[in-house]
Amino acid sequence: MPVTPIDLLSALIFGYVLGSIPFGVILTRMAGAGNLHEIGSGGTGATNVLRTGRKGLAAATLLLDLAKGAAVVLIARAIWPGTEHWAGLAAVVGHCLPIWLRFRGGKGVATLMGVALGLAWPIGLVFAVVWLGMLAITRISSAGGMSAAISAPIAAFFMGWPHYALALAIMAALVLWRHRANIQRLIAGTEPRVGKK
Repeated sequence: MPVTPIDLLSALIFGYVLGSIPFGVILTRMAGAGNLHEIGSGGTGATNVLRTGRKGLAAATLLLDLAKGAAVVLIARAIWPGTEHWAGLAAVVGHCLPIWLRFRGGKGVATLMGVALGLAWPIGLVFAVVWLGMLAITRISSAGGMSAAISAPIAAFFMGWPHYALALAIMAALVLWRHRANIQRLIAGTEPRVGKK
């Protein structure tokens, strides 16, 4: 069944709205852990939540951001079949650029992993292995996240889901753009390592 413009638009709006729910902001405010926009990078994702010193909140943020990416894909696939990858893209955009936080969101890594898992679990598995592997090797969160984002469209293309590759490539490009300050610090050798001040 072909995808209609109305179906695509509906999926994009749904993906953006659900993706833009700022779980990091919600959890830290509920726990009285401060304003994320005034901490660390100012982002709303799990890495910045970790800078509050609340590991449990950071883990919950990671899981919820991942879950919303997967949920968008699964729901869009059920209601508007054939739009799931574009709905996933909208979810990552929503996470990175939420309108109700003046477009000051997170960097999209966990949400992109959720999208990848929702599209096809082998793509998500490659994402997770690359993310954790690079993190273990470098101890640099941004290096792991960016490497994983780049791996997703490559995995989709070569593992039998080439129709998802373009949307995943756009998501990866957005994640890299959101990490542009991290890239500058990586080049300068000043990017902080996990567990160090």
